[in-house]
Amino acid sequence: MDIQLKERFLELWKRFFDGAPLPIVFFYTDQENIAPKVKQHLSEHRCIFADISRVTKGRSLCFDGDSIGCFGGKKYLGYAKGLMPDFEYFLSCGIPGKIEGERYKKSPELVKKYMENIPSFTAPSKYIVFKRWDMLNESDNPEVVIFLANPDVLSGLFTLANYDSEDFDSVKTPFGAGCATIVLYPFLERQSDNPKAIVGVFDVSARPYVPANTLSFSVPMNRFIVMMEHMEESFLTTGSWTKVLKRIKKT
Repeated sequence: MDIQLKERFLELWKRFFDGAPLPIVFFYTDQENIAPKVKQHLSEHRCIFADISRVTKGRSLCFDGDSIGCFGGKKYLGYAKGLMPDFEYFLSCGIPGKIEGERYKKSPELVKKYMENIPSFTAPSKYIVFKRWDMLNESDNPEVVIFLANPDVLSGLFTLANYDSEDFDSVKTPFGAGCATIVLYPFLERQSDNPKAIVGVFDVSARPYVPANTLSFSVPMNRFIVMMEHMEESFLTTGSWTKVLKRIKKT
C-alpha cells in the first residue's frame, strides 16, 4: 500500500465527508498473522457482516474457508463452489417440514435460472483480510474499498463515480447476498475495462448486522484511485455539497 495515497485519502475524506465513517478494504493473501483470524463457525450459521461490523470499528480480521460460518459466504468469498442442498427451495418457497424458505425468489425454477447466470470465482489465496482504511500498512494490497454509508454519503460517492463517465450505469445494484455485493461483484469488476461500483446490502438477512439507514458502496481499488483523483475538482467543492456536508457532520 502506498502510504502517501493512504494519507492523502484520509485528508480528502476529512475535508469532503467529515463525520462519515471511514471505508474498509479487503485483500487476499497467503501470508499468516496479518490480522487476527476469526474462529471457526462450523457448528453455527454466522453472517460475515456480524464480524465486519467489528472491522468498521478498527478491528482487522482474517478469514479462511473454515472460519466463514455461512454457506453463501463461503461461495461468494471464493472458498466453495456449491451451495447447500436444495438451495433453490431455501431461497424461494422452502420444503414443508424440511427447509424454511426465505421467499426472496418466487419459485425454485426461478432460483435455478438465476444461479446459472451468477458469476463465481475461486479465492486466489488462503486468506481474505478485512481492514479499516486507517489501519492499512505498507505491506497491504487492498483490492476493493467498501463504504458503509447513509443516503447523504452515498449520494456523494454515487455522483463521484459518475463524474468522469459517459455511462448511465457506472454504479450497479445486482441482486445477491450481502457478502456477494461487497466481495464477489466488486472483486470481479477489477478485471473489467470499465470497472463499476456496486451498491448493496439490500439482502434482508444481512440487514440486522448493519446500521439502519446504511447501504454499502464497494469499488475496485483501481477505480477508487481514479475517483479519489477527481475529488478536488468535482461537485464536492461546490456550495451544493457544502449543504449536504453540514448534515453529514451533524449525523
